[in-house]
Amino acid sequence: MVDLLPAQSHSWQKVESIALEHFSRAGLQEIRTPIIEQTELFSRSIGENTDVVGKEMYNFEDRGGRSCTLRPEGTASVARSIVQHGLLNNGPQRLWYQGPMFRYERPQAGRQRQFHQIGVEFVGLASVMSEAEVISIAWDFLNDVGLNDLTLELNSLGSNEDRNVFKEELKNWLNQRFDLLDEDSQKRIKVNPLRILDSKNNSTKELLTEAPSLSDFLSDESKTRFDYLQELLDNLDIPYKINNNLVRGLDYYSHTAFEITSDHLGSQATVCGGGRYDSLIGELGGPETASIGWAIGMERLIILAGDNILNTKSPDFYVIHRGEKAEKIALNISRKLRKANLRIDLDYSGSSFSKQFKRADKSRAKWAIVIGDDEVSKGQLLIKKLRDNAEGERSEEYIFLRDGLDKLAEKLIDK
Repeated sequence: MVDLLPAQSHSWQKVESIALEHFSRAGLQEIRTPIIEQTELFSRSIGENTDVVGKEMYNFEDRGGRSCTLRPEGTASVARSIVQHGLLNNGPQRLWYQGPMFRYERPQAGRQRQFHQIGVEFVGLASVMSEAEVISIAWDFLNDVGLNDLTLELNSLGSNEDRNVFKEELKNWLNQRFDLLDEDSQKRIKVNPLRILDSKNNSTKELLTEAPSLSDFLSDESKTRFDYLQELLDNLDIPYKINNNLVRGLDYYSHTAFEITSDHLGSQATVCGGGRYDSLIGELGGPETASIGWAIGMERLIILAGDNILNTKSPDFYVIHRGEKAEKIALNISRKLRKANLRIDLDYSGSSFSKQFKRADKSRAKWAIVIGDDEVSKGQLLIKKLRDNAEGERSEEYIFLRDGLDKLAEKLIDK
């Protein structure tokens, strides 16, 4: 788990503000759920035999003897909240969330044990159109952040019936080649054979090129649904490729599964992952409810966005001052200018003017406001341009305080 330091927080705030604006335009509403949930929520929804539940969750017993878990993902908590509060009584829910998640896994670039997600959930919508829209929202959000070298991968997991038939066929095929599988895949045959399709082991990946394909076991209805999704994405000019081995890591997915990946993240290439989960709400005690959603890892997104969002805005003014009277004026004028939506850096050091000017230059501010004993006695302040003009000169001028700080703020805003 890592600290998010001030030098990095601007990038996060920028992405979060883009998300808020983007999702508001799409008519989504934000939901915020607790970080701690009952362990049973995740064992029921994600699946007892998944890596997340079996190996990666942070579980503990509270003082009341209840088994609790730091949430490892967001969808189950959103689904629990929808059921608990009867939100579906108000019709389908188009929601988004953000916040920290926790998994005990090997830390690497863009993946820590406390990590952060932004996610979208469409709950109560069964149409293929809703799938195309939720994918397009992810695609357009990532473009808004400045990412345009991504790949959308699609697969259909079919219905529960489709998958059950395929699982048996796949299990038989794998057992016949048991000795050729890596150790993790050998363990998964009995409990979760579909997860072997997503193996990162090179020898197993090569072996799987000859394995049965889930696409050959889809019902006509499932095939028609998946074909129509591709038509809608073609209509939206969103490029994609079919990945028959894309299964996602959680048990609650059905029909459409998708990932948006990047070549710049090494083996952990997924930026956004999601899919349809029509059985989850029912498993948590609610009505059978068609749903689809996705989640984006913030750490990976920040790495990929890089300089697109890392450039912080320079202050409009850097306020330099010395002396008690000057300090009061500096504090007051800074407040007035911030209320006028200008970015103001106020020097607190009380050091020499030369040192304050060095800090002002380092801040990349456009102008410096200078207030010292001479300026106070004359009822003035000095504004000095810190960035060269076209002729390479740095202009400066005195402005009188006699008109009052409000009038002075108006003059500075015009600068």
